[in-house]
Amino acid sequence: MNPTQDQQDLFSLIQHDGSDNSISRRRFLHTALGAGFAAAALPVCAQTMITTPDTGLVTGQFSVDVQGQAVPVYLAKPAKGSNFPVILVTSEIFGVHAHIADVARRFAQAGYLAVAPDLFVRQGNPAAYPTIAELISQVINKVPDQQVMQDLDAVLAWAKTQGGDISRAAITGFCWGGRITWLYAAHNPSIRAGVAWYGRLTGNQSALNPQHPVDIAAGLRVPVLGLYGAKDTGIPLSSVEAMQKALAQGKSQSAFHVYPDSGHAFHADYRPSYVEADARDGWQRCLQWLRDHQAI
Repeated sequence: MNPTQDQQDLFSLIQHDGSDNSISRRRFLHTALGAGFAAAALPVCAQTMITTPDTGLVTGQFSVDVQGQAVPVYLAKPAKGSNFPVILVTSEIFGVHAHIADVARRFAQAGYLAVAPDLFVRQGNPAAYPTIAELISQVINKVPDQQVMQDLDAVLAWAKTQGGDISRAAITGFCWGGRITWLYAAHNPSIRAGVAWYGRLTGNQSALNPQHPVDIAAGLRVPVLGLYGAKDTGIPLSSVEAMQKALAQGKSQSAFHVYPDSGHAFHADYRPSYVEADARDGWQRCLQWLRDHQAI
């Protein structure tokens, strides 16, 4: 099957090099949630990969029942206290791998109850597909947005039973999860804020993806911060500008910060696309945005 234009665009978002500065494929092929990386995400750059300790945290894999479907969730929260602000962490197409779990621990170290659900569980395991093309066609293109919204609602409700204060909930996500961040902010106006990292803003509408962020922007009520790279070949600045114009028609007070020297996935410290200075700056902007909107 030939890829659609949207698929071709997504391929361009996720480029890898074949340098020797990578960790071996065998060492990183794991299936446990929050461990290892999907084969399609390799090679992994060991030199830049950040590992956040779980000292002072409760971490691990849990399961949330969503209308009879067990949805795996990686949770990280402070070991002491309760009523933590909640952050939903939505992954790239590669699923809840080691980097996403590490991001959850970073939020937990900052005082959040962080939950990263496996939003692909019904369609397949991203770790099982050796190429991006196969992963997209066999898993990603079969995930309905409505299903994702339902799963996030259930995971958020479950977070309350784990000591989370869902009146101070927020969402963040990367690439595929960045698009979901915009959509969930529109779906659930009770959350306080969102931070979308280089998520697609426009696209072809379909039964599974009836709307894209630009379509919901004018009616958005939740403030979302978009962190994007000017050199992202899959998300052109023209789409960012279109999103900004649509947001200007509403009252969400959402905003963008575009990094002129970064491309796609500049926050992904395990990939060649990583730009340390912009990733660190983006992380601080993310935390400050959440603080400013009382999601902590």
